[in-house]
Amino acid sequence: MSTSENSQPYRFSLWRDTSFSTVTAGLVAVVISYTSSAAIVFQAAEAAGATAAQISSWLWALGIGMGLTTLGLSLYYRMPLLTAWSTPGAAFLVTSLPGVPMNEAIGAFLFSALLITLCGVTGLFERLMRHIPNAIAQALLAGILLRFGLELFGVMQSQWMLPMIMLVAWVIGRRFWPALAVPGVLLVGLVAAVMLGQVDAGSIPLTPAAPAFTAPAFAPTTLIGVGIPLFIITMATQNLPGVAVLRAAGYQPNGSALMGWTGAATMALAPLGGFALNMAAISAAVCIGPDAHADMRRRYAAGAAAGAFYLVMGLFGATVTGLFNALPQALIVALAGIALLGTLSGGLAGAFANAAERDAAIVTFLLTASSVSLLGIGSAFWGLLLGLITLKLTRPRERA
Repeated sequence: MSTSENSQPYRFSLWRDTSFSTVTAGLVAVVISYTSSAAIVFQAAEAAGATAAQISSWLWALGIGMGLTTLGLSLYYRMPLLTAWSTPGAAFLVTSLPGVPMNEAIGAFLFSALLITLCGVTGLFERLMRHIPNAIAQALLAGILLRFGLELFGVMQSQWMLPMIMLVAWVIGRRFWPALAVPGVLLVGLVAAVMLGQVDAGSIPLTPAAPAFTAPAFAPTTLIGVGIPLFIITMATQNLPGVAVLRAAGYQPNGSALMGWTGAATMALAPLGGFALNMAAISAAVCIGPDAHADMRRRYAAGAAAGAFYLVMGLFGATVTGLFNALPQALIVALAGIALLGTLSGGLAGAFANAAERDAAIVTFLLTASSVSLLGIGSAFWGLLLGLITLKLTRPRERA
């Protein structure tokens, strides 16, 4: 292991290495993960026409999947290896799944997971992603997320008070507590919704979730229009940054092996609603820094703690589902939009940073954001394809 701080061998002991700071870091990472994007997963499941039982199963599968992979990988590799669901992937599904039968959506999840697994076991992870420039990947992400940013302000036309309160809370949070801004928005939004009498607390069940199996179906147009973009989004905007964050912190994980594990876990859980598991970046940052533990060799305990908390959240997926059913729609829309503002702005900045790639980036961004469907295939695929073609035609020829 290349993360040792000195040449002396280190004897790992989870009991000894676990501290209040590692447990706290694991809890905060899970809270940030759920509060920043559970609303988007909920919307994605609804877009697929999922019943309340199926939505509960989605959250069960994702929670259990993240818990088992985070706990297992952290203990096996002795690094804080946190996994997460693909938030940009969920945002893409919100715009792409309406009208798609649930069994075809499950087939697309399996297809995407198979591609990720193959990238891992064959070692093609880094090599494959080199063919998709960062500007195109970021423009694709920004195009998918634009709708959420617009809906944040669009919902104010019908109900302005609650979204405005949440937006003000986010601005204040970004100023004073950036890492906790989104959880703070959720807390403020809940308090405001209760005070406005917009929460139906009687519909929240306090019972464990139960998985619901959906047999997959494989339709070529859905595999191309949903499966391939989901694969690219998960790899380019989640797995690559996730591995980069770990390496920037001094850890040197085997990226291809991690792709293999997360892809295989997604394949196993896709029929239950586990649409995409990947390496975490934002939530992982909580567990890989000195606040988790002064000794980086012991920070894997924070990953193990996060895995345990994920398992608890997964087991009570029905309660999470009931919570979102009890909340006003304006709160869900505002929370999703606010949670994605940072990712959207980062995507826009990355898409147009390089002047030589801006033409391709703007084509990718606008076509993806248009939500048009051609030949039964969604706009994300066409945005990616036309963006790559534009880049090929407009990029200056290199001198021999």
